[in-house]
Amino acid sequence: MFTGIIEETGTIRAASRRGDVLVVRVSASKVLEGLAPGGSISVNGCCLTAIEVDSAGFACELTQETLRRTAFEERLAPGACVNLERPLRADGRFDGHIVQGHVDGVGRIVDVRRLGESAELSVTPPPDLARYLAPKGSVAVDGISLTVAGLAPAAFTVALIPYTLEATTLGRALAGDLVNIEADVIAKYVERLLPPQGR
Repeated sequence: MFTGIIEETGTIRAASRRGDVLVVRVSASKVLEGLAPGGSISVNGCCLTAIEVDSAGFACELTQETLRRTAFEERLAPGACVNLERPLRADGRFDGHIVQGHVDGVGRIVDVRRLGESAELSVTPPPDLARYLAPKGSVAVDGISLTVAGLAPAAFTVALIPYTLEATTLGRALAGDLVNIEADVIAKYVERLLPPQGR
């Protein structure tokens, strides 16, 4: 489990095919502490397994299922920046919100409005995820814990403080970019527990 509080941004060193698997090598520093082969690591909000770890970074394997459900296919070229977070420790502080690292779908940034030092980001979510979004509710965008500031029929808006712009990949975001979206798990469980509509 993660919290959506990004620890650092890493850089894709290489991405190569090995059969039906995409092997991605990421340069990193801070998240390497305590990370061992077989350990979990969130890359742009997707929980992946580190298969190799060295002093310069780590490598992960991405299956076709992962590539289908995420924006990785278009965004993992060498030199690309990614958001990184280690799993929450049982004795750690719980900031952000519950982020499982299970990407629900891919959204598209439709607008980035700079407001001096801060910014507002508008994202079109996959149609089946829109029902999980609520004003002041939580959403993870590329693994970043954010609060829904506004809802429109086809998009949601989040406000980005200067720290988020500086410490995550959203500081470089442009209209048209694809992003990984994870809806709030609490909203999904509430829907599951409610009786079907119309009964």
